[in-house]
Amino acid sequence: MQISVHAFVSLDGVMQGPGGAEEDTSNGFTRGGWLVPHSGDGQLDAVDGWFRQADAFLLGRRTFEMMRGYWPQVTDPDNLVATALNTWPKYVVSNTLSEADAAWGDTTVLRGDVVAQVRRLSQQPGGELQVHGSWQLARALHDAGLVDTYRLLQFPVVVGAGKRLFADGAAPASYRITDSTVADGGAGAVALTLRRTGFGPTAAGEFVVRDGREAVA
Repeated sequence: MQISVHAFVSLDGVMQGPGGAEEDTSNGFTRGGWLVPHSGDGQLDAVDGWFRQADAFLLGRRTFEMMRGYWPQVTDPDNLVATALNTWPKYVVSNTLSEADAAWGDTTVLRGDVVAQVRRLSQQPGGELQVHGSWQLARALHDAGLVDTYRLLQFPVVVGAGKRLFADGAAPASYRITDSTVADGGAGAVALTLRRTGFGPTAAGEFVVRDGREAVA
């Protein structure tokens, strides 16, 4: 299975608590809900497309608990996100979550070495194993070179504080943008799909002037 990470991010890369003031207040975060004023007029249309490509979901404990408290309440059969999360296989990474607390449809708790367990999952047949939110998990998978694809929805707002998708110290990697779309209406969120082309130190060069013309060395 391919591993893909999906996140709502601000202009300054913050992904913490986009959907509500109390969604994630860890580390004293008080700026939750920053996405909501930008969520109308087709700004979130890309999300259904994300979920159509999923075979299973991989979530961190905090994201799992937040989703489990919300999505089972959505019973609209036309809501693709709710249908997917409520019925498709889910894996939650936690050494403390009990099986009873993880009871939400087809859910398996992954304990111990998360990187080793996810690596084994990725070797199984299937399409996409999707990570949504789950900041700490996403960072661990990135640094292990396990993320094949990022799908991001970036909003035109600077939050100024909070957990960032690529905080200092992230492992170097390079990507190719395979799809980009600006949502209609409002200021326009940008939907990006990025597929990994390399992992490790990135290529570098410099611009020089030769015979009065700019060139690449």
